[in-house]
Amino acid sequence: MKKAILATKIGMTQIFNEDGVLTPVTVLEAGPCVVTQVKTVENDGYSAVQVGFGEKKERVTTKDVSGKKAIRNPHGAGKAEQGHFKKAGTTPKKYVREFKLENADEYTAGESVIKADIFAEGDKVDVTARSKGKGYESGIKRYGMRTGPKTHGSKYHRHAGSNGSATTPGRVFKGKKMAGHMGAVKVTVQNLEIVKIDVENNVILVKGAVPGPKKSLVMIKETVKTGK
Repeated sequence: MKKAILATKIGMTQIFNEDGVLTPVTVLEAGPCVVTQVKTVENDGYSAVQVGFGEKKERVTTKDVSGKKAIRNPHGAGKAEQGHFKKAGTTPKKYVREFKLENADEYTAGESVIKADIFAEGDKVDVTARSKGKGYESGIKRYGMRTGPKTHGSKYHRHAGSNGSATTPGRVFKGKKMAGHMGAVKVTVQNLEIVKIDVENNVILVKGAVPGPKKSLVMIKETVKTGK
């Protein structure tokens, strides 16, 4: 992988191409992403580029107080963020992610910046984001199951049917599709086409829909599907 960037989802719109064909697109504000750390095989065991995106207030950024270790938060950040960004020579960032780029050694922490122009119109990309959370949903909405009869005195409309037989096997198999929490999971849509890029405003237009609500974090990577 040679190309990757962080972005936020602005919303969807539609544009017309040169032939007058209408194309639905998702508007993404991509970058600029500052390189906060370059990981090498010698020091870290693998090669990668760590980038920061979006401004974050310093007062809400974790720091090491009086030589004590910073409190580990639920998201796994177990070290002082203020010192990490200060070492990189940049301001605190809201999002920090890693990309295993093939040319990671060409980047410099605190100096290199990844912008929207890393991609070009017509490029194929994979877009990863967290899908919209739907809360607790029935199997009808979650998996497209059928409803029960709606007339003739039936009391079975959207309720779950039989989950297991009486004596054999006498239990519910693991993985059975049932009602439960829906959405709010990591989703990757592959092989999307970049329709247009506005380098001045750091905007990328991607053909089709992208998972996640507005203002959510989106990772854009060079597609792994090279074939047509």
